[in-house]
Amino acid sequence: MVLHQPDLEARSPWSTNKAKEVQISPPTSKVEGTIRVPGSKSLTNRALIIAALAEGKSRLDGLLKSDDSYWCIDALTKLGVSVVVDGETAYVEGCGGKWPQPSGELYMGAAGTIARFLPAALAIGNGNWEIKGSRRLSERPLAPLLTALSSLGAVFDYQEGQHRLPYKLQASGLAGGHVSLPGSTSSQFISGLLLAAPYTETPLTIEIEGEIVQRDYVQMTVDIMRSFGAAPQFTEDGQSIIVPSGTYQAQTLQLEPDVSTCSYFWALAALTAGSVRIDGIDARRTSQPDIEILDVLEQMGCTVTRGDDFVEVQGTTHLKGGFTLSMKKWSDQTLTIAALAPFTDGPITLTDAAHIRHHECDRIAAICTELRKLGVHVDEHEDGLTVYPGKPQSALVDSHDDHRMAMALSLIGLRVENIRINDPGCVSKTCPDYFEQLSALGVEITY
Repeated sequence: MVLHQPDLEARSPWSTNKAKEVQISPPTSKVEGTIRVPGSKSLTNRALIIAALAEGKSRLDGLLKSDDSYWCIDALTKLGVSVVVDGETAYVEGCGGKWPQPSGELYMGAAGTIARFLPAALAIGNGNWEIKGSRRLSERPLAPLLTALSSLGAVFDYQEGQHRLPYKLQASGLAGGHVSLPGSTSSQFISGLLLAAPYTETPLTIEIEGEIVQRDYVQMTVDIMRSFGAAPQFTEDGQSIIVPSGTYQAQTLQLEPDVSTCSYFWALAALTAGSVRIDGIDARRTSQPDIEILDVLEQMGCTVTRGDDFVEVQGTTHLKGGFTLSMKKWSDQTLTIAALAPFTDGPITLTDAAHIRHHECDRIAAICTELRKLGVHVDEHEDGLTVYPGKPQSALVDSHDDHRMAMALSLIGLRVENIRINDPGCVSKTCPDYFEQLSALGVEITY
């Protein structure tokens, strides 16, 4: 068996798990626990960049300390911004939209958010930078964003003529006016341009072509911009966003836990008929779209308690299946539902997730391949997959150097002895202590 080799260039000093393989076996006793999950990757990276652009010193509590946030902080530091991390708190001294270091080389690791969020923020300043990333990040698409930035005045020099990393950026500010972006490829292109929009020379209107993939993440960007004093507004039809010129003002923010990561622990409760409570989440107020998994767990027969500052999931001995789900709004959980599906009483079809073929790996093809290794019957579709009930078998499965693949596949080991996953360290992209948290909840973890 040929396994995908880890993209070690993507790992940061915050990545401590060097094991080649992890073995997961079911817990020997009932799972009951209360945990707190690291901060949201999406909120962390948005807040770090806005705080860097702001006037004054911001305090960000609940910081996610992962590979992606490390590379974001590393890039901001190389741009001359002071970022001091103390535990799960970051203190960011904003530059007021004028980067202190006007030239240099910036490295993005495998952080797709940073590769999409930072170019526009750089382009509002004055300088020349060379932008690089890991092997996989250099394969991921950037053309819509970079084309839009070019129309506003940024100058890019691409190696081999491709609109992707690595490239050189010559920046001298961005004009305002009107610019168009497709909505179907990635909401991160829209968010990246939005984050820098208050600093364009005149007010900017972003026109969105077609339906927005994961619109909730664009709303998340708009909301956090407003918390720093910007005033973006959607037009009545929701297809354009108008951003007045202005500046961000420093803030103190509490970043909530990452709901995408929470989902694996709630799935743990579902699969073991156990109970897992996660503190720090208000399911009725969060802007993170993956909170929709709670509705699906209830549909499967679990009991969900939504408190003001916690969510608790009580699993069941009989998980229900036999339904179809659109993953358009919360596609990061496609792999999680696919891992739950073999243990339900009916096939589950997941649709509207074609864009996840362009994430850390082709996630649709990858999860189908690994489930088949486990003896699970699965049909692959262009925009998703159908997973049928079955009895997975012990096997060595491939993480495909993708944190979400590794965490989703670990769920199989909650019901099946001796599930082995290669390169468990890839979880450091969003949750470096994931396997340690599983172990603390009673799951048998062996390196």
